[in-house]
Amino acid sequence: MAVGSEREADIDDLPKNPANYMALTPLWFLDRAALVHPNRLSVVHGPKRFTWSETYRRCRRLASALAASSIGPGCTVAVIAPNIPAIYEAHFGVPMAGAVLNTINIRLNAATIAFLLGHSSAAVVIVDQEFFTLAEESLKIIAEEKKAAFKPPLLIVVGDETCDPMSLQHALRKGAIDYEKFLESG
Repeated sequence: MAVGSEREADIDDLPKNPANYMALTPLWFLDRAALVHPNRLSVVHGPKRFTWSETYRRCRRLASALAASSIGPGCTVAVIAPNIPAIYEAHFGVPMAGAVLNTINIRLNAATIAFLLGHSSAAVVIVDQEFFTLAEESLKIIAEEKKAAFKPPLLIVVGDETCDPMSLQHALRKGAIDYEKFLESG
């Protein structure tokens, strides 16, 4: 640019319109991936394999099941899980329902998780069966602090065939809903 001349127009200065701008969101990405690559693998987790079409369907079912449970805008869904398909699905399904996703690090202690769950006012806690007792301990801490004002969140437990089935059975006996059954309700 010459000294004293006006600044050249830049592509970023153009007015936004459908020809040059589209907001990129995770939901748009999933929608497009399912449309363009429906039969390509999207998730590989041990023996589990899902295509983009299957992942899209599972995420929509999660969103539908959450909405049917009165979870939507203004609600928080917390997830306590390692890198498993359910946490991946939550990254799409929770926003589809209009809710806020709060992923919680599995390495935190019960007191810290209790603070995060309480601070976010989590209406739902999706938890991997391996970490159910950690979630349970965290919820007990919140219940002791809030006493009669405590409203327990909807607990959804993600089963894992590589884990001891007793931990899944314990969670189900305590009133948690199996994740796959929850998806079926959507």
